[in-house]
Amino acid sequence: MASSGMQPAIPTARIHGLDTLRALAVTLVVLHHYVLFVSDAPTFGWVGEIGWVGVDLFFALSGYLIGNQIFAALRSPGGFSLKHFYARRLLRTLPNYWVVLALYFLWPAFRGDAPLLPLWKYLAFVQNFALEPGSAFSHSWSLAIEEQFYLLLPAVALLGALWGGSLRLAWVAIALAFAAGMLVRAELWQDLVGGQKYQLYFYFKHIYYSSLCRFDELLAGVALALLRNHHPAAWGRLTRHGNLVGLAGLLVCAVAFWLFIDDRYGFAITVFGFPLLALGFSLLIASSVSENSLLRTVRVPGAGPLALWSYAIYLLHKQVCVLGATWMATYGYGAESPLTIVAMLALSVLTGWLLYKLVETPFMRLRERYVPSNAARPGQLTPAPR
Repeated sequence: MASSGMQPAIPTARIHGLDTLRALAVTLVVLHHYVLFVSDAPTFGWVGEIGWVGVDLFFALSGYLIGNQIFAALRSPGGFSLKHFYARRLLRTLPNYWVVLALYFLWPAFRGDAPLLPLWKYLAFVQNFALEPGSAFSHSWSLAIEEQFYLLLPAVALLGALWGGSLRLAWVAIALAFAAGMLVRAELWQDLVGGQKYQLYFYFKHIYYSSLCRFDELLAGVALALLRNHHPAAWGRLTRHGNLVGLAGLLVCAVAFWLFIDDRYGFAITVFGFPLLALGFSLLIASSVSENSLLRTVRVPGAGPLALWSYAIYLLHKQVCVLGATWMATYGYGAESPLTIVAMLALSVLTGWLLYKLVETPFMRLRERYVPSNAARPGQLTPAPR
């Protein structure tokens, strides 16, 4: 999950299609985690089974939105400030994260019996490296990957611009990075997963949580942003057919979902499935920002607020559902009881909203006051659509 793919607390130019995708992403993740950590049953059918892809959708959104901010700033009269970018990212992501991290470390009843990693790993955002499945706050693995991405991409983009890097070289680098990700997954699967007695354990520890294996969707989002900012003619042709692009994205995602449900931990899907998801989600993002496309123009009820609170919901929902369902069970309502399901989903939204209002919003106001943009010379960069 993912934070920049989630709507900022103080919005700029709102695009309803992006809100719809953010809301879809957090909904999928919450449903999947409910199945995985609460009900241990097919509570929501195939949707709950495949819901982990919500994180990948957040990755694609983050890649596009952050890439778009960086590339637009580099081409603007105001220029790009690495210092401003990092300050804005830290004010965006750290306050909520630190509050939830404090709950895990200072309130033992909140985390339950799950073991915590050393605090420094969470603070340094390296908890995803060889992460033991079943650890407390395990879903923060995706936040670690995003923070690593926030640290790396702008520095690379700025160095490329300073050295006069060509667009052709940028596209070659993206293609090579995709190929490298597939090769790394193939090698790790053959060495550490295939034929192992505890196949799932090694799959999650060495592939699913790994930064080297999970950047496909982030990279695809960056490629989409590069297309938008440096190839306007191609971008225009793509977005003129937003509904067809969206339909193509749905078809690609449907194929990827079917393949993952059929054999999620197999060799072929491990190697090629994530780039397929990246393609499908990138097409949906392109459709969501295309003029007159259904995905952009149709306002899904509730999608806007869910998108706004999605980062806070993501941080809290898992443990809130675990604790809340345990309490409901003492009154005779099991995890698959409709009352428990509705109550836990509502509680996830409520606690996320509280975190958003009490922590995220004040810091976002500070950000808008002191670091209003990524521009080196403030006031000369138009905020990117969100």
